[in-house]
Amino acid sequence: MTYDEFLLTIENDELPSNQPLYIQALWWDAKGNWDKAHALIDALDDKNACRVHAYLHRKEGDISNAGYWYHRAHAQQPAISLTEEWKLITMELL
Repeated sequence: MTYDEFLLTIENDELPSNQPLYIQALWWDAKGNWDKAHALIDALDDKNACRVHAYLHRKEGDISNAGYWYHRAHAQQPAISLTEEWKLITMELL
């Protein structure tokens, strides 16, 4: 799936269930459902999950918790907007 195709699924309310949970979590976040996004990613523990988890806590405003997850993902908190970070993560994971 391309990034543009993924954006269309968001616009059309068509959850791409054949995609990894990381992508599904980012989809729910884009739809404004942070809790659903977090619930999907919370049980996962690999590097990609930690990266999405970090982003979600940064978006939530819990910078300390976000820092913990960025560390677990072996990543630094980016100095970009949340929108840019969402796009970057999504493009990397697609």
